[in-house]
Amino acid sequence: MRMETAREALAQGRCLEVRYDGYARVVEVHACGFTRQGHAVMRVWQVRGGSASGERTGWKMLRLDEALALAVTGEASEAPRRGYRRGDADMARIVAQV
Repeated sequence: MRMETAREALAQGRCLEVRYDGYARVVEVHACGFTRQGHAVMRVWQVRGGSASGERTGWKMLRLDEALALAVTGEASEAPRRGYRRGDADMARIVAQV
């Protein structure tokens, strides 16, 4: 279900609101896939919100099994952001990308 929600945001060109590590975040999904360990992940540009690292904006790799309360917003995504490269090397299998 979480992967489908992330893919929906990507396909619609909309931002995704997600609760992650106890913080509310708004992100732009750039790619969804699986790590070599089999974890479902998404490569995102965080537009705003909290972060355990203290970085409130920028590139993040989020594990979908650790994400809570995903919702596609009405806010347009600006993906692809500068610095994005197709074929994310951190994903063993990509199922959707900008």
